[in-house]
Amino acid sequence: MDQPAAAAIRHPYPEPPAPGEATEVAPGILWLRLPLPMVLDHVNVYALDDGDGWTLIDTGLDTARARAIWQAVLAGPLAGRPVRRVLVTHYHPDHIGLAGWFQAQGAELLTTRTSWLFARMLVLDDQPLPLPETLAFWRAAGMEAGLFARRATERPFNFADVVAPLPLGYSRIIEGDTLRIGGRDWRVRIGHGHAPEHATLWQEGGELILGGDQLLPGISANLGVYASEPDADPVSDWLASCRGFQPDARADHLVLPGHKLPFTGLPLRLEQMIENHLSALDRLALLLDRPRLACDCFAALFKRPVGEGEYGLALVETVAHLNHLMRAGRVSRRMNEDGAWLWQSVTRAA
Repeated sequence: MDQPAAAAIRHPYPEPPAPGEATEVAPGILWLRLPLPMVLDHVNVYALDDGDGWTLIDTGLDTARARAIWQAVLAGPLAGRPVRRVLVTHYHPDHIGLAGWFQAQGAELLTTRTSWLFARMLVLDDQPLPLPETLAFWRAAGMEAGLFARRATERPFNFADVVAPLPLGYSRIIEGDTLRIGGRDWRVRIGHGHAPEHATLWQEGGELILGGDQLLPGISANLGVYASEPDADPVSDWLASCRGFQPDARADHLVLPGHKLPFTGLPLRLEQMIENHLSALDRLALLLDRPRLACDCFAALFKRPVGEGEYGLALVETVAHLNHLMRAGRVSRRMNEDGAWLWQSVTRAA
């Protein structure tokens, strides 16, 4: 169905700020970008003017390059005024990476309890090799034998590699809180699926939303299942969150997302995000007319080749969708002699 012009997704600021520079997207709100060493090569952060200082929304990774960019930003666009608060939308490294660095300089950290607990736990969990539980998870998903053998002997990514130590202590935010930031009142709305207790901020009586990774244009936030909770169903959490936001979403909301460009047209974008996953689930169920491993399902789910650099994210997202189908009674699974789950459509197997 064609969407009215007013409901279309638009990007009022089509060019992102260069590293070390800022774009004012609303009075007293600066949009900045930090680099990421991956295919998705950036994260958006925002600085809100509190008069005697600034509140930051997310921080980027803890890398030498990111710290140097922040030093330039502090001296330049932030005019030498201190960062008083850092509000972290969720615990993923590209969002919380430098929160502890700012805390060490006197900033207060605001985030959800789950985000703080996850980050505090993970930054202390430094492993030289993948844990047995991780190896079992990879094996159960059917990771290719050569890749499995190599990764089993390599140092895995550790949270502390790109996240600064987090001092003890933070300020908790919860669903329904009202926060005064940058001369505006913001209502905290919590989403789930991409990360548990992901905070978004909706301007009271206004058109601005700080969306983090819960509200992204053009791309889907990764919905992953990991060895820490191998039977989780983040797809259900994500769909419920999208539907929960729909009654309050307006076409004129300006969403300031964690990646890509600020956008309007949130009602349409929420419909797209729901439909993208429902369609992916249907494609996956059709593929499972015979038993398949999770790693055999990439093409049906993503509709494009998956390279080795994307393999890990593809694997955890595929397991998430299979778990959702299993909970819905649409597929079943059995373990083969190699310790890998074989998934099959219930209706087609009958």
